[in-house]
Amino acid sequence: MQNYMPIYLDYQASTPVDSAILRTMLPYFTESFANPHSAGHAAGWDADRAIEAAQIRIASYISCDPDEIIFTSGATESNNLAILGLRKLLVGGNRNKIVTTTIEHKSVLDPCRVAAEDFGAVINRCNVDEDGYISEEELEAATDENTLLVTFGSVNGEIGTIQRVDKIYKRAARFGALVHLDAAQMPVASDMSAITSCADLISLSGHKMYGPKGVGCLYVRREIQNMIAPLIFGGGQQRNIRSGTLPVPLCVGMGAAAEVFGSCQGEREKLRAKTAKFWNGLNTLGFDILLNGPSLSERHPGNLNVRFPGYEAEDILAALQPHLAASTGSACTSGTPQASHVLRGIGLTEEEARSSLRFSVGYVTTEEEIVRAIELVGSALRRLGSVNSQVWG
Repeated sequence: MQNYMPIYLDYQASTPVDSAILRTMLPYFTESFANPHSAGHAAGWDADRAIEAAQIRIASYISCDPDEIIFTSGATESNNLAILGLRKLLVGGNRNKIVTTTIEHKSVLDPCRVAAEDFGAVINRCNVDEDGYISEEELEAATDENTLLVTFGSVNGEIGTIQRVDKIYKRAARFGALVHLDAAQMPVASDMSAITSCADLISLSGHKMYGPKGVGCLYVRREIQNMIAPLIFGGGQQRNIRSGTLPVPLCVGMGAAAEVFGSCQGEREKLRAKTAKFWNGLNTLGFDILLNGPSLSERHPGNLNVRFPGYEAEDILAALQPHLAASTGSACTSGTPQASHVLRGIGLTEEEARSSLRFSVGYVTTEEEIVRAIELVGSALRRLGSVNSQVWG
């Protein structure tokens, strides 16, 4: 039997570090390794300049000022800081409502729960339609003069829905509410050159945009920085919003990733074409395979969330190992036994949700890998179908 290298189709869970980005990071591991907060010597100044350059690159990418970029350990921390950082305004303030949706990432939903349990916030969770779009009627009803924050994912990590951010921002702004975007999945999916005109807080993650793991950032509009209470205390290194020594190589890598994404807008249609090729190939296998979420032309260009009626997604995924990597949902929730709350949120039954897999194609996915992946899925379905017929026959 011929041996094949594993095929990776889980790029929304994590991406490889781009080789050019890695090259920009390497000197800061071994050569310019000083603490960027050591203000008394030239080595520290050099590391600090690297941090500032990274902030400038990210700021240029999303159209803000460098001092509005706060580095974090990733989008989970950024989301927590954006939501729980407003806790002092919730306690005893006039605005105590937070509006979100039923299909958000756990790093948005769980901080909202904590804000309710510990700080008295009233959480309004808006439903979404079958394609994952926020219900405008529910958003209108949920948002009023007592709303402090509207928080949601600009691009859903499981079904690829790209929200109409500008419309949501306008509705929130009418009542003076702040808007936070979990934009971890957005760099691959959409142009971000004007995103700061539609949000007060924006979370990003390095490893979702071909940068390193362990680093992210939170854009905090300058006018509201004094409203944010830190989650991590210490030396107050980042405008007293977040303490801790910054990891220079990781920050440099994220800055380089932002620069790369700012210049690769045309690559998205190539990525969408690869995804369409994979989807069309799956439909030639002769099985009943259905698409979850928006049409291919309207979603994250690398996202393909599909269900296989009559099969358990976990069984398919196991049958594909070790040859093909995909997922049954967000990497942060795939270890839980429940069916995806995102798929349930768009109206799927428990059985339908459990029969669904997310494939996510990447910029480095090859045509040969797509062809082979189609073959692997077909083979897995045939083997599982044969086993099922023997058990139930």
